[in-house]
Amino acid sequence: MNADLPLLIVLLGPTASGKTDLGIAIAQALDLAVLSVDSRQLYQEMDIGTAKPTATQRAAVRHELLDLRRPDQPINLQEFRAEADRAIAAEHHRRGIALLVGGSGLYLKAISQGMAPPAVPPQPQLRQQFEALGQPLCHQLLAAADPTAAVRIMPRDAVRTQRALEVLYATGMPLSTQQGATPPPWRVLELGLNPVDLKQRISTRTAQLYADGLVEETHRLIARYGSGCPLLDTIGYGEAKAQLRGELSPHEAITLTTRRTLQFAKRQRTWFRRQHDPLWLDADPNAAPLQQALSAIERVLG
Repeated sequence: MNADLPLLIVLLGPTASGKTDLGIAIAQALDLAVLSVDSRQLYQEMDIGTAKPTATQRAAVRHELLDLRRPDQPINLQEFRAEADRAIAAEHHRRGIALLVGGSGLYLKAISQGMAPPAVPPQPQLRQQFEALGQPLCHQLLAAADPTAAVRIMPRDAVRTQRALEVLYATGMPLSTQQGATPPPWRVLELGLNPVDLKQRISTRTAQLYADGLVEETHRLIARYGSGCPLLDTIGYGEAKAQLRGELSPHEAITLTTRRTLQFAKRQRTWFRRQHDPLWLDADPNAAPLQQALSAIERVLG
């Protein structure tokens, strides 16, 4: 690493792995802000279902890149990266170090590895057509036109599916062929969390989300943005919608959300294994993750 370049610390890992608490601890120890990289936490009012840092946690250290848009105002990767680059630059100016915390692999790769998404602005008319077609058919269209992108995007992820189709129709080229990379002007230290008890963590957290009012939050979001809002088909919100419609019992909703979250965590693990090379903090059972993280940061800083 070039010691003259500012440092970007990336704390990554699957959902429910403990990133929020550890990120706050690292930020407190080094006087940093937490720059959140979560593709759903960047939306306002989606607090419970996304396990967004609580008011108490946000009071403990400054958090950035949360609540950037309303749920009916999708943000694409290029727009998010621009926001993240500004936040990173501000932290580098203030401290010479910036801290990213999150589990959204594509967003993390775009920022830490300099992946450049295509500069295609939102296409409202196309999005209306995609919504009318419905997500299952849209994902089938994507699989036929850009199978590489379709493999990376979950079948129920309407936001990313529509964006990939939007780029395809606007440029005539698949999204997967347009994502070049320019190394960013930082040193990057990737730290990872992958606890062995992740399955239990996910089960416990899912039950807590429902206990904290996920169904009620979903009801409020539907009242404000309509049940057709694509973000309300994502994990947790989709099952809460089905419970509100009487299609799932509370127990069935929790069970299905847990199963979908476990499947998502498996995909995240695969992504991080293939696309990143972090120092896994869980690998040493004799040292606490915070101690391991601070030691690694100290070694890089010299």
